[in-house]
Amino acid sequence: MKKNPRKAMGQHFLTNPYTLNKVIDCIAPQKKDLIIEIGAGKGSLTRLLAEKAGRVIALEKDASLIPYLEKSKPPHLEIRQEDVLEADFNHLAKPGNTKLAGNLPYSISSQILFKLLEEHDYIQECHFMLQKEVAERVCASPGTKKYAPISILLQNIFSAKIRFLLSPGSFTPPPKVRSAFITLKKRSAPLYPFMKTERFKSFIKEAFSQRRKKLKNSLKPLEFSSEQITESFRKCGLDPHIRAEKVSIDAFACLYLNLTEPKNKESI
Repeated sequence: MKKNPRKAMGQHFLTNPYTLNKVIDCIAPQKKDLIIEIGAGKGSLTRLLAEKAGRVIALEKDASLIPYLEKSKPPHLEIRQEDVLEADFNHLAKPGNTKLAGNLPYSISSQILFKLLEEHDYIQECHFMLQKEVAERVCASPGTKKYAPISILLQNIFSAKIRFLLSPGSFTPPPKVRSAFITLKKRSAPLYPFMKTERFKSFIKEAFSQRRKKLKNSLKPLEFSSEQITESFRKCGLDPHIRAEKVSIDAFACLYLNLTEPKNKESI
């Protein structure tokens, strides 16, 4: 029996007209905008975007869905049979007014978000439908169970907000989990430029590697001595018993800089 490629990717098509219009209101496409849609499917959202945006590039990996997108295609809609994980957003986008939008396949949504971290230079806004748990992780604040490395890395570059929740009935076929629609708006500059480095990403990943442990203990496998860690906690005003999920982005920045000085100076 042949496997359904969309089902294998965890894709569920957004078909509810009310919800689609709600999504369009949040995206607020304008004639000056280039919108890159990820996972265009059969084009329910694509057609609404094309009615309002100046240009739309629809990315769809599944060849069997391309004919649906080609029907009554306006000239300012470009359809690409392309895997989003292999797409070059920096090449596709244009400076100033590029928005990403899409109903992200559940199975690869985290990979897409991490790809966005690498190729965010020309992207001004992102409007995504995600599994509710992933959306909560992206938008999480310190002190919550959902707060994670992806919260810090994305919020360093974007402001993040859950706009509304979607019921399973909004999709065909209905997923077994709840979904959420989020908006990411790029900041005028990253809160901390060094947070884009691989060294910081490794640092923050290690910090959250054992959430139930005190942060001081989670950092021990790194190259820092116990004395360095203790002194850095003191300088940053951190409780020595604190766990990673309670440390703010600002406090993580302070901790990282104090632990890595003077090596960090070139990356700031």
